[in-house]
Amino acid sequence: MRILHTMLRVGDLQRSIDFYTTVLGMKLLRTSDNPEYQYKLAFLGYGSNPDHAELELTYNYGTDSYDMGTAYGHIAISADDIYATCDAVRAAGGNITREPGPVKGGSTVIAFVTDPDGYKIEFIQRKDNEGGGGLSN
Repeated sequence: MRILHTMLRVGDLQRSIDFYTTVLGMKLLRTSDNPEYQYKLAFLGYGSNPDHAELELTYNYGTDSYDMGTAYGHIAISADDIYATCDAVRAAGGNITREPGPVKGGSTVIAFVTDPDGYKIEFIQRKDNEGGGGLSN
């Protein structure tokens, strides 16, 4: 077994596609529209299945925001150089919500960015992106 995708509900599909492609460097892999059931989907990632997990963005017609709830944590993405990654995210208009630095009680360097709908994305510094895809600078 393996993880195929993670789904997030978004309030503005194009705004979210722009964030994940422009700010985080993902590729728009495919989209679909289902007017009968009133939703649109966009799949994004650094590669596509079966080699990479994907991010599914779901827009339900007429819904422009969601309650985040207390169970959601974050999506994690590896990066070769988190400091440079955060600089690039900031330059592209992204919101860094935790500056790069060691995780509390450890030495792994992490940072957090928030997407336009308030979802948290963690960057984990890993040389040569060991552990799977991610951002590289």
